[in-house]
Amino acid sequence: MDDISIGITRRERGLDRAFEILNFLRLKRRPMRPNEIALAVGAPRSSVYDLVNLMVRQGVLEYRGEDGRVFLGRKLYFLGVAYAEQFDLMRECDKLLATIAEETRETAQMCMLEGNRYTVAQMKEGPRPFRISSNIGELVSIPWTASGRLLVSHMSDAEIVDFIPAQDFKMPDGHWLDPAVFIAEVREAARVGYFTFNSVVETFTHCFAVPVYRADGICVATLCLVTPKEDGLKNHASYLKTLIDAAADLSSRLGHMPEEDDCRLADQR
Repeated sequence: MDDISIGITRRERGLDRAFEILNFLRLKRRPMRPNEIALAVGAPRSSVYDLVNLMVRQGVLEYRGEDGRVFLGRKLYFLGVAYAEQFDLMRECDKLLATIAEETRETAQMCMLEGNRYTVAQMKEGPRPFRISSNIGELVSIPWTASGRLLVSHMSDAEIVDFIPAQDFKMPDGHWLDPAVFIAEVREAARVGYFTFNSVVETFTHCFAVPVYRADGICVATLCLVTPKEDGLKNHASYLKTLIDAAADLSSRLGHMPEEDDCRLADQR
């Protein structure tokens, strides 16, 4: 390997490590010392200190407190704002979620995949006194969620099994969900265009998820409601209609034409 190739490889590794540090802090949601970060991510302390100092100089990280702890910097906020301004899905979802939350008085969410996990990307809480909150950006096992049945629906059975870590089929109460059962639910959710169930994470809630499709027919996100169980079951039809109408509107803005999907499915049969 020549000197140029070695230099490129080192820079790539440095970038990978820098993003690993940023993502680690995002998940921890608290300032940490560089030596703590190095220990947690399994990286040499010297390289972590070098990267932290570089990112502090660039405003990507900031010192918090007097003991050398660092956390995500304000430049990331401005980058995020620029991203949101250009990404139609995020901007349009923000408006829709506010409308859904006001109409249903329930917690409305837009959910997506991040790697091989599920996460809440945006959320609006309804005006009702009883509120159910989730942490935006928290990573959750796909089989635990209503949205997960829709977000992997474009994959084959084998791809789903390869994509989801085997341990993620262990439910919060300790029982194991058969992947075959999960896949059957994925196919049924894709067929009917939604998935609802009593949450396996919060036993007093009922969750609704409806797909948002991009132009090629792949579910790129879901619109969701997280409701008290009794209210969710009582208002099941009206809540579901609100989500379906909103998701169809959003999908159309992303260029999705459902009749084209129907033709493709007919051809495959």
